[in-house]
Amino acid sequence: MSVAIDWNAFLLVFVAALVGACAIVGFYAIGLRLLVRSGRAPVVSPAEFTDAITVITEKDLKRAEKKAAKAAKKSPLTAGEKRLALIGAYGCFVLCALAVASGIALIVIGH
Repeated sequence: MSVAIDWNAFLLVFVAALVGACAIVGFYAIGLRLLVRSGRAPVVSPAEFTDAITVITEKDLKRAEKKAAKAAKKSPLTAGEKRLALIGAYGCFVLCALAVASGIALIVIGH
């Protein structure tokens, strides 16, 4: 029994996966950057993990929130530019969600 591999199809799938992964990560990173520029820096509250990750304390969280608020006040952007950055951030996140949803639909539906 012999197995024939279609190397062109293999290469096509590899390139599509690589481009898709880079696009999703890139849009997510740009979205986070625009979110910070709009003055809405994401601050994550502490969570409890078992020996895997160092968790910040409530005091460190308050300090990070205060620092983010102070940085937002110092922003050189106007209110319109901040709004545009926020819209761009949400647009990048929507593109990420659409890319993931289309990938799942492609797997589930088949073609």
